[in-house]
Amino acid sequence: MALLPSLNPRIVEALYAEALGLAETVRLRFERLRQDTARATGADDEDLRRVQVSCEALRTTTRVMHCLAWLLNHRAHFAGELSELQLRRHGRLIANFPASEADVVDTLPMDVQVLVHESERLYQRIQRLEQSWRTQGISGDSAVRRLRERLSHAVGA
Repeated sequence: MALLPSLNPRIVEALYAEALGLAETVRLRFERLRQDTARATGADDEDLRRVQVSCEALRTTTRVMHCLAWLLNHRAHFAGELSELQLRRHGRLIANFPASEADVVDTLPMDVQVLVHESERLYQRIQRLEQSWRTQGISGDSAVRRLRERLSHAVGA
C-alpha cells in the first residue's frame, strides 16, 4: 500500500528543510530573549516574565521538534529504513500538543510572536498530513484483507 499521493519524498524533504530552519531560528531567538530577560531587574514581575518566556520557548521548540521527528520517520520510510508497519506503529505525531498561551505570546516581541505562530502553522500542517495519511491507511487496502484474498485464492485453486 502506497502512502498518500500528496505525501511523497519531495514534500517531506521540503517540510523537513523548513522545520530545521525554523528550529534553529526559534532556538537562537528565544536564547537571545532569555538573555535579555535575565538582565532585567529582580522584581517579582520580572521573575514571572522569565518563567513565561522559558515556558513558551520550551513549548515552541518542542512543537517544532515533534514535527522534525515525524518528518525524520517519514524520510526513513522513504529511504527504506522503516517499513510502513513500523512507521504506522511508531511514527505518530502527538495529537493534543498544548497550545501556546495567547496572553503570554501577545507580550513577546513581534518577531518572536511570528516564530511562535509559524511553529503552530507548521504543526497544524503536519497534523493534517498525519490525519490524512492515517485515514488513508484505514480505508485503503489492508494487509490482512490482501492476505485473506491470497489464502482464498490459493485454497480455491
